[in-house]
Amino acid sequence: MHIKYTYTDGNNNDFKYLCGFLDAYLNDLVGGEKNRQAYLPYNTVENIHDVFIAYDGVNPIGAAAFRYYNDDTAEVKRVFVKDEYRGRGLSRKLMNLLEEKAKEKGFIRFILETGAPLVAAMHLYKSIGFTVIANYGPYRDLTESICMEKIF
Repeated sequence: MHIKYTYTDGNNNDFKYLCGFLDAYLNDLVGGEKNRQAYLPYNTVENIHDVFIAYDGVNPIGAAAFRYYNDDTAEVKRVFVKDEYRGRGLSRKLMNLLEEKAKEKGFIRFILETGAPLVAAMHLYKSIGFTVIANYGPYRDLTESICMEKIF
């Protein structure tokens, strides 16, 4: 296994390909897309200009992204690693790369939305310094959402 990481944007076809896997994973987790309807408008790739993709050789195997939320805050989006590559530290590396890029761009805080069924994601975020906050923005009234932040 030879893993390399590439910086790109939300228009990248490999990123879109991986987002398809993430959506299928989430659909399986919650019993179908109809159970995620309230979240779909917030998980598009528009306005995502900062993406890291992990490759095993030429095969895209994971990704993580952020988008502008406000002058000092970036919102983490679309973090995903294919099943067969989980447990190898790839998500942690992707998140570290995201944070470095966010700092480089002048952000001082990450926010994100996740949910209780995403046990591994919650564990990762807490292990790298994220804490639970009140639901923000479009997730304010979505009771299944768990929002988190990390101040750099």
